[in-house]
Amino acid sequence: MTGPRELLALGLLAVALAGCSHQPPSTPPGSAPVPVSAGPRPAVDAPPSRAEPTRAARGEPGVSEPPSARGNMAFYEVFGRRYHTMTSAEGYQSRGIASWYGAKFHGLPTSSGEPYDMHAMTAAHRSLPLPTWVEVHNLSNGKRIVVRVNDRGPFVGDRIIDLSYAAAREIDMVEAGTARVEVRALSDPLDIHPNAIVYTPGDRRIRGSELHAAHRPEPRPGRRLSPVAVAQASPARPAGTPPGETLFVQVGAFSQRENAERLTARLSADGFPDTFIQGDGNASRPIYRVRIGPIADIATFDATVEALERLGLSDTRLVTD
Repeated sequence: MTGPRELLALGLLAVALAGCSHQPPSTPPGSAPVPVSAGPRPAVDAPPSRAEPTRAARGEPGVSEPPSARGNMAFYEVFGRRYHTMTSAEGYQSRGIASWYGAKFHGLPTSSGEPYDMHAMTAAHRSLPLPTWVEVHNLSNGKRIVVRVNDRGPFVGDRIIDLSYAAAREIDMVEAGTARVEVRALSDPLDIHPNAIVYTPGDRRIRGSELHAAHRPEPRPGRRLSPVAVAQASPARPAGTPPGETLFVQVGAFSQRENAERLTARLSADGFPDTFIQGDGNASRPIYRVRIGPIADIATFDATVEALERLGLSDTRLVTD
């Protein structure tokens, strides 16, 4: 028969074993450990009793930063599984399941060494360089946010990103706990979707279209024509153009329609309402071309190209219908 003293000993042993279930993952010799906050997190964290104001992540949204001193080892291990980190986030885009973490890790060190702030727009990722700015698109409701990846995780199931409580709240996934998302790395503020929610230093909540205005290159001296005026130019057939032929500005060509739609939305938000997508009709390997027009004449074409260059878009060409 087990007495009170033996029951107390068993209880203390159970507590000790429970505490060992969330230890820092192992790392290569000589590397700084990945902090406790990078370990497996609960399936659904509990939201705070009351919502606090959302805070901006440190840094400038969308701007590439030097790698942090911690968390960027070539590989690390979590409960026997090895994860390799990326040396560059350029071109990264992935779809999968997002989760979120909150009060249980608030104030603990992240893998980059920064304290985790559940009210800041941050996230954890298994392999992206720390830090990396990413845009997260909730595919179920269309909402988009910009967050700064400064932690490692998640290590549960098929999840690809762990959002802070504040970030999860912005795209309405706190109650569900998870959401199907698309994650896209950013290297420039102009890469941000016009409708994405961005928190700037000073905790100002704006949309990507507002952030674009502060990061566009200064207009070059010489002839100027506003994008709106260019896009609304008369579609009359240019002099010297064969009958039945119409001019357009081609801004890009993509194998994935989503990329074409993203550029089209950006141009429409920047004052080019006559932007459209032209498919080539080849069902096996379709190409989606983003075009502006029709264009009135060559002079208008030149002015359009100049306006696009001020937005950082230089890979343009003249095409005919």
